[in-house]
Amino acid sequence: QSESKLFNGSEKDISQSASKLTKKESLKVQKKNYREEKKRATKELLSTITDPSVIVMADWLKIRGTLKSWTKLWCVLKPGVLLLYKTPKNDQWVGTVLLNVCELIERPSKKDGFCFKLFHPLEQTIWATKGPRGEAVGAITLPLPSSYLIIRAASESDGRCWMDALELALKCSSLLKRTMIREGKEHDLNSSSDSTHVSFYGLLRANNLHSGENLPLNDSEIDRHHFKDQDTYSDKSDKENEPDHEESDNDGLGKSEESDSDTSERQDDSYVDPEPIDIRETTYVEQSHEELGEAGEASQTEVVSEENKSLIWTLLKQVRPGMDLSKVVLPTFILEPRSFLDKLSDYYYHADFLSEAALEENAYNRMKKVVKWYLSGFYKKPKGLKKPYNPILGEFFRCMWIHPRTNSKTFYIAEQVSHHPPISAFYVSNRKDGFCLSGNILAKSKFYGNSLSAILDGEGRLTFLNRGEDYVMTMPYAHCKGILYGTMTLELGGVVNITCEKTGYSAMIEFKLKPFLGNHDSVNQISGKIKLGKEVLAFLEGHWDSEVTITDKKTGDSETFWDPTSDIKQRRLHRYTVKFEEQDDFESEKLWQQVTKAINNKDQTEATQEKYILEEAQRKSAKERKLKGEEWTCKLFDQDAVTGEWHYKYADTRPWDPLNDMIQFEKDGTIQTKVRHRTPMVTVPKIKRKPASQKIGPEPDNQDSSGSEAQLKHSTRIRKKGADLGELQSAIESIKETQEDIKREIMALRNRVISNSSPWDYHSLQFKHYVFIVLMVLLQLIINFLFK
Repeated sequence: QSESKLFNGSEKDISQSASKLTKKESLKVQKKNYREEKKRATKELLSTITDPSVIVMADWLKIRGTLKSWTKLWCVLKPGVLLLYKTPKNDQWVGTVLLNVCELIERPSKKDGFCFKLFHPLEQTIWATKGPRGEAVGAITLPLPSSYLIIRAASESDGRCWMDALELALKCSSLLKRTMIREGKEHDLNSSSDSTHVSFYGLLRANNLHSGENLPLNDSEIDRHHFKDQDTYSDKSDKENEPDHEESDNDGLGKSEESDSDTSERQDDSYVDPEPIDIRETTYVEQSHEELGEAGEASQTEVVSEENKSLIWTLLKQVRPGMDLSKVVLPTFILEPRSFLDKLSDYYYHADFLSEAALEENAYNRMKKVVKWYLSGFYKKPKGLKKPYNPILGEFFRCMWIHPRTNSKTFYIAEQVSHHPPISAFYVSNRKDGFCLSGNILAKSKFYGNSLSAILDGEGRLTFLNRGEDYVMTMPYAHCKGILYGTMTLELGGVVNITCEKTGYSAMIEFKLKPFLGNHDSVNQISGKIKLGKEVLAFLEGHWDSEVTITDKKTGDSETFWDPTSDIKQRRLHRYTVKFEEQDDFESEKLWQQVTKAINNKDQTEATQEKYILEEAQRKSAKERKLKGEEWTCKLFDQDAVTGEWHYKYADTRPWDPLNDMIQFEKDGTIQTKVRHRTPMVTVPKIKRKPASQKIGPEPDNQDSSGSEAQLKHSTRIRKKGADLGELQSAIESIKETQEDIKREIMALRNRVISNSSPWDYHSLQFKHYVFIVLMVLLQLIINFLFK
């Protein structure tokens, strides 16, 4: 009997465990179906938004703002959404209306045309939080209401047509999505079968960063990265009660099931190149030789020969302490055989750190990656104490780096825009990886007797295109000591700041000079902080040419933040320079070729002579311009009339569009983008080019590239700024005149009041005051007497 009970009990346990297992398996199946359905719905909506061929209607419509004024916007109706843009190019997104929460009604209006209204019946917002390309903030326009939108078409027929189309999009959005996407694929396989959003594209690039392969964006990738299983569990208890070992046991099964998707679907998600790329671009060749100095003080010191000491003494007779050395001709033995414009490019051998930072979602980690990239630009230094050539006015330099993991290019363009004072402007762009940099550097030198400092006054601005974040950063100064006595040594000093106003994060790094009694470990030291507002989050310590550690303030944990080991140097990006035969006469390498050749041959006399020829030609050209009353016109940069800053003429700071942008390239100093096609149903006006005789700067190739319109846009912007400044000046003058009139009226009124008032009235008014005070005192005395 006991055996029977034991048997029955075990049978009951087995049945309970089997039912429990069946319940868990069914729950897993339900969760999987839930994820797949969620993924399918998201892909359908994103494909309709990003696919330019899926358009129900598109036209100009007038939209009424909250201030009851009308603005004209380009409206694109897609299944489920109404997209608003400032221009038909779809590059200035204003907002996205979610039609599934809206009701549609005709609205009477006194004005001409046909009016109708989209509104939320419960007065909730009708706007999507992000744009079709992941934009967080729309283009600046009139303030629009949040819970409704009043729209006016040009005629009643147009308005009725829009009403019908909106009704169709409201009621049959899911049917429209499926049919229009299917028709688009059947008619044009190349038109945008990649139904990915900006976040999906960022996921694809993130995969490339780690794997180095262009993988198709299949369902398993979207499921693993985009959805992240955030709401797979219905509540917290489900997540806590799920055993870890069961997830690990079934992990391989789940992955194999999810990755076993249909081949045709995978092909639709992959990138399809519609046509062979045929562009005319500058020929770049890989840099053959590169000099990397050793870490520490050894590579920053130089013993001056007796012959060169006499040259230094001759030079010192021309200067005095505190004098600016920008106009002093320096001897060639201290020159590094390359231009200062070339030296500024040392910061971009690790531009892949910026590619990673652009993909980083956490703002704190993004700031850390930016600081890491900033520190990576200092360890490349020449052996000994060397100074690059002072660029000649109009000199420019071009180079680029190829990113093998993302298959993108980082382009660097620099030009000497002013000689006195010496100002260098630069621009760096990699639209595919989502970043660009620009800046102006004013180089100044100060002499202090036994030392001198080369100060780089100015700032650089790093922009992440998909986020609209600007990181403003300054530069340390170079300090050379031991000119008269001791060993000549070069160091970096000063405090630099990296700030991002949008996120509130900032970094402060102090470059420390070696103290008088310091040892070898105190050379090239840095210390810094990373902050959020005024709160310090982490500390940085180390050396700018070797290891830097980071310490978390809360936990106290320290780790290596940056260390340019030999492995890191081997894996850094390779630089490519313009083929010598294709270089302009004013490009740095070609311009200074004779001086460089003489320095490399250790022929200081020849180097000095060739350097003198270039400088004398520059002085002669400046005198001729002065006699003719002409101003120097820069080839690649323009100066802002308001701020005085120099900006690249052909800058393109639009986020990369993976559906339309194909490749970024450079031709004649113009960074351009080859595009796949123009948006359907949109006619773009042709740009009227000036005759060859009126050309001032380089004109880009007309290859449907966004860079080809940059010059026209810039000149239009300058004209608008000039008109705005004129209006502002006239408004200020009118305000001043009004203030003067008001002052005169007040003075006249005051004189009139004084002249009309009699002395008796004045004294009578004073007498009344005295009487009132006496009465109040008597009243206080009576109250005190009564309550005593």
